[in-house]
Amino acid sequence: MTKHLVTCSKRQEAIATAEMKKGTSESLYHLRVQDAYNSAFWLDLEIRGSKSLKDLDTYLRGIWLECCGHMSQFSLGGAFAREIGMSRKIGEVFRQGGELTHVYDFGTSSETLVKYVDEREGNPLTNKAIALMARNNMPEYPCMECGKPATHLCMECLIDEQTEGVLCDEHTENHPHDNYGEPIPLVNSPRMGMCGYDGPAEPPY
Repeated sequence: MTKHLVTCSKRQEAIATAEMKKGTSESLYHLRVQDAYNSAFWLDLEIRGSKSLKDLDTYLRGIWLECCGHMSQFSLGGAFAREIGMSRKIGEVFRQGGELTHVYDFGTSSETLVKYVDEREGNPLTNKAIALMARNNMPEYPCMECGKPATHLCMECLIDEQTEGVLCDEHTENHPHDNYGEPIPLVNSPRMGMCGYDGPAEPPY
């Protein structure tokens, strides 16, 4: 996908449309965001160089992570390595490329890799700090009872029974476990099934 976005006709059309609007040209950074332990979850973002890591943190919380207001940090050299302050500008951090690790929740941690891909000079694609250019399709999970496409997750199965805990609509309806509440809908996030996470915020993030 990162290679495709370089020549993507729809992206080029969006850039051309943005360039026709009044505005100040600035450095725009293409970042690939990926779950550190599951490559099935990824985002391709374009973020203004004038924005801060705090803006990126807020976005990642909204689209992927936020559950209980946990602390988070960016670091250089891996998780819990040298912390990079949230006030640092994107253009300063990624001027020479590189990769950061983002950690959300220092108890049940979600670790995310943020890698520089490319940059361009021009008008932003949106009036928001970040434009979502592409993301992974929702991974498909087979129901643990029948193998049909799963739609829900049983937290009791996942935590107490140590199984995948994924169920289709039919087997969700009469599933006996309720110690952690009813099975929750599957969502396109690497934090699914962790802590109190129950899905992304409403866009825009």
